[in-house]
Amino acid sequence: MKIIIADDHAVVRSGFMHILNFQSDMEVVATAADGLEAYALVTKYRPDVLLLDLSMPPGESGLIATGKINEDFPETKILILTMHDDEEYLFHVLKNGASGYVLKNAPDGELLAAIRTVHAGDTYIHPAMTTSLVREFVKKGTEVVEDDPFKILTKREIEVLPLAAKGFGNKEIAEKLYISVKTVEAHKARIMEKLQLKSRPELVEYALRKKLLNF
Repeated sequence: MKIIIADDHAVVRSGFMHILNFQSDMEVVATAADGLEAYALVTKYRPDVLLLDLSMPPGESGLIATGKINEDFPETKILILTMHDDEEYLFHVLKNGASGYVLKNAPDGELLAAIRTVHAGDTYIHPAMTTSLVREFVKKGTEVVEDDPFKILTKREIEVLPLAAKGFGNKEIAEKLYISVKTVEAHKARIMEKLQLKSRPELVEYALRKKLLNF
């Protein structure tokens, strides 16, 4: 199977590449440092599996890239790599189209099993997190839709929000996301309006509560 690895740490990419290329049924055809590069490489190589880091600052996050790649290249199975063993992350990456979720500190054997599982068309979730996932789906089914930022904000607004909460200026956000300053200002205004926030401290508090700062 053809595999692409996307992670912002070169040593992680190198380590995973060594492990996977040692397998008789796997070949790493390319590596990427963020979501934008991952998308470009998926477009070029059309891999069977994409190993995608969830958080890749300052580039495009794995969560945003997952939605885009799943929409345009549904035949590529996305396996999320992350240090976050939190059901909030798990719920949203699966909702955005990921086929699995494995922790970076998992044993090599678990990583290989996860890759083969998603390649076969199944979903891989660490057994210890299955109960959390079920609980989260039940909870989400009873929550008010307006309380979920992933349902009321656009993908671009989800990218702008954590950068604004971290204190980046409009020009810095524009440079990071390759958009104009006026577009950033418009996104920020819509975010504040949609979330009914009045100030940046309220925005920071909201981002912390919704665990958006890692995106």
